Amino acid sequence: MPAPEPAVRFPTREPVDFVIVGSGASGGILARELSTAGFDVVVLEQGPYRTAADFSHDEMVNFIQGEMTSHPGWNDPQTFRDDPDAVADANANGGLPPALYARTVGGASVHFSGNYWRMRPLDFKERSLLGPMSGTGFADWPISYDELEPYYTRVEWEIGVSGEPGPFDPPRSKPYPLPPMPVKSSGVLLEKGARALGLHPQAAPVAILSQAYNGRPACVHCGFCMGFGCEMNAKSSTLATVLPQAEATGRCEIRPLSTVYRVDTGDDGRVDQVRYYDAQGAEQAQKARAVILAANGAETPRLLLMSASSAHPDGLANSSGLVGKYLMGNGHSTLHATFDEPVNDWKSIQVTRIIHDFYETDPARGHYGGGGIDARPLLNATPLMHALTETGMGTPRWGKDFRRDVDFGFSHHVAVLGSTTSVPLERNSVSLDPTVTDDKGRPALRVTYRDHDDDLAMMQFLQDRGEEIMDAAGARRTWREPVVPQTLLAHLLGTCRMGNDPATSVVDAAHRSHDVPNLFICDGSSLVSSGRGQPTLTIQALAFRAADKIIEAARNNEI
Repeated sequence: MPAPEPAVRFPTREPVDFVIVGSGASGGILARELSTAGFDVVVLEQGPYRTAADFSHDEMVNFIQGEMTSHPGWNDPQTFRDDPDAVADANANGGLPPALYARTVGGASVHFSGNYWRMRPLDFKERSLLGPMSGTGFADWPISYDELEPYYTRVEWEIGVSGEPGPFDPPRSKPYPLPPMPVKSSGVLLEKGARALGLHPQAAPVAILSQAYNGRPACVHCGFCMGFGCEMNAKSSTLATVLPQAEATGRCEIRPLSTVYRVDTGDDGRVDQVRYYDAQGAEQAQKARAVILAANGAETPRLLLMSASSAHPDGLANSSGLVGKYLMGNGHSTLHATFDEPVNDWKSIQVTRIIHDFYETDPARGHYGGGGIDARPLLNATPLMHALTETGMGTPRWGKDFRRDVDFGFSHHVAVLGSTTSVPLERNSVSLDPTVTDDKGRPALRVTYRDHDDDLAMMQFLQDRGEEIMDAAGARRTWREPVVPQTLLAHLLGTCRMGNDPATSVVDAAHRSHDVPNLFICDGSSLVSSGRGQPTLTIQALAFRAADKIIEAARNNEI
């Protein structure tokens, strides 16, 4: 898959205005905003430059071989442990990486499901509303929902989000630019069961086009959304939206197959270059006047820790000691159901209806947390993954009966997913493994994680409600996936948290490092709390806001 010829090539030994590490949900927006504002930008992305023509429905390539989630050039293992006193294991998760993200131009926005919930005003000030939580990093944000609302709207209109406001949605300054996606069978069943119980289902907001928009076509309902790139460019990834606009300025070079391994500072304490391995594995370094890390909530802290020096012995931007700490992943629980009549939920996108009746913390539950419920096919959307995962608890795994159940389940199955909070705990972290390295000698990314008991309780609560909803919808049979501490995280949040106090945060409210004045961090790592399960829209709203702050500072010679 040869990369498109770049519109501009910048020499590595002459400083560009900005180097952005990562091209995903936040990096793509920052690249577009800074380049259209007249700054020279180099985007370093460790994955290849795939286009819509490179994507396929091949489950073996996408899921089993992990083409989009594996490093494209060499073995890059991760290790996992659930206890900070334990030794992390590279095989603790059955061979799956504990931190799951895409390595491709456009990042995880290329293979995500496109669920686009806004956070609510309470998410930004929940500690003030509820009080402290002992033994946690539970904290208010240094910004409010009202400050971020214009940027939520900007994301929805500039990248293309389909939806309509629901009964519990936060205030908005503008409607959605596109009507909601057509409801599918799982959405109809969720609505039926929810209304029978007095709940309030609503259309799911998604970053997928229900109609043609800004020169891109509408979704064709192929069913290959989660884990796959969109061959139609109907999914509103940064690959399909803002990155082409950034390149069109002639001021943005996207440099794929560029794996960053260090950010250097000069004698003045300021960042002056970014070192990386190029497509041939050779060491390179790009000079820069300022650097923005947007590599995700796992790779960003890993890079900062790998950039330790005599001036920054605990890692770059880590005077607080909190780089990599307070990892949050959102809690998830799953219920499965089958129905007598065909559902055929493999058609179209993953989610068309959600329930937010349980979003807020309710002291009557006896624990912190809230969340949302949706219905979807989940991994059962595609034939191979359906056969390899759940066809029903206790069913045979081979032979005639297995084939019968696979055939029946593929067309009659619905999953109900509960998505909830992730309490920030200092013990949950991304760090450098002391013994395991990748093929280039970089320390492996080590994940230490165990869900807070309240999050596990909320996962169970939402699973219970999911079973009630499916029973009310007339399910023939239901079964549960056990609610246990998670070992795989696709939402990577909180590891370089935002705050006003340099002793308790890594970046300020403008995403500038407290320690290094020309270093900015803007991705999932900046989040102070996890929200209730779908963080991408918030990450992108923060990126638009950060871009405005960075542009203003640059024009005032403050960077």
